[in-house]
Amino acid sequence: MPSTSSQNLHICKVQFPEIELRTRDAHKLRGYFGNLFKEHSPLLSNHYEDGSLRYRYPLVQYKVIDKTPMLVGINEGGKLLTQLFLKINALNIDGKTYTIQSKNISSTNHDIGFSEALHEYQFKTLWLALNQKNYEKYSQLNNEAEKDDMLRSILVGHVLSFFRNTEVELTVNQRLMAKVNVIQKQTKFKDKSMLAFTGSFVINANLPDDIGLGKSVSRGFGTIING
Repeated sequence: MPSTSSQNLHICKVQFPEIELRTRDAHKLRGYFGNLFKEHSPLLSNHYEDGSLRYRYPLVQYKVIDKTPMLVGINEGGKLLTQLFLKINALNIDGKTYTIQSKNISSTNHDIGFSEALHEYQFKTLWLALNQKNYEKYSQLNNEAEKDDMLRSILVGHVLSFFRNTEVELTVNQRLMAKVNVIQKQTKFKDKSMLAFTGSFVINANLPDDIGLGKSVSRGFGTIING
């Protein structure tokens, strides 16, 4: 029998179809809801009560996909969004209040983990692959093949980080292999110019739609969809 490793993941998605925002407004969604419900859980803002960061994969993520605001909750984060769903009746972005007339909620389960087959995923939002340390290394590489190798290794690391934080354990015989097909973009992050990537990748892993990979996924970066 082929070796498999999977974990059943609960995902809750809340969308606001009548409201249009810009992709870069995702961090403002995070700020609004993180403050509105800060007494409920540090998962909503990824900060603890003392203001310190929660250094783990964010289980509540804020996104704007195709102009539609979306909240994605994973496992405990999904349960939290389900509990708070009925209490969400307005958004305030940049001082403008949006009264919520309609909202959609979905609650699904996904098997994630190693796969014997290859799967292709698209980045719906920019992938922040590089931190300060590996940006310096990346910028010094001389050719595209070396850059592709480095990005492939980083992507596998991001998927492994997602697995670790959702309690997926690979066996010694299970090795992730990936191929990236991305192009460079410049974006603004905390008022600084950042190198980001858009495109797709192929990997032997089952991943659910609308989760994020890489840096700042709680702010909507690195959101993927199957295919």
